Amino acid sequence: MITLIGKDLAKEGQEFVFLGPASECGDCRFKSSCVGNLEKNRKYVVVSIKKNEQDCPIHAGGKVIPVEIERAEIDVLTDSKNIFEGSTFTYNAPICEEVCDFHDFCFPDGLFENDKCIVLENNGKHKEECKKGLKLNKLTLGFVI
Repeated sequence: MITLIGKDLAKEGQEFVFLGPASECGDCRFKSSCVGNLEKNRKYVVVSIKKNEQDCPIHAGGKVIPVEIERAEIDVLTDSKNIFEGSTFTYNAPICEEVCDFHDFCFPDGLFENDKCIVLENNGKHKEECKKGLKLNKLTLGFVI
């Protein structure tokens, strides 16, 4: 997928979470190619950089550049059983109201309820204890689209 990103941010491997368009984007002639294909709160990674920069009043440096992006891989902690590399499953957020250091791994940015995922890596048991007593595995996920 192609989008526009601030020239200073256009680096291969750069990850970002799209938080929605700025109000200034509403009348921009590049809106559809810039933010039109992006999902709010989804995490993306830049895979290649194109040429042909454009002026943009909201980005630092005043320039955007086309980049090819895809959904980023996401690390997650889960208590799901029978998870192995290559398996697919539907993500369901845990029921947890605990405040802990691992909250962002149990509820990672860019991963939505009912997303179809593939386990790219099973990084094994999480070493530290969950406050709820869950046995957690750390996984790296990709998306089945």
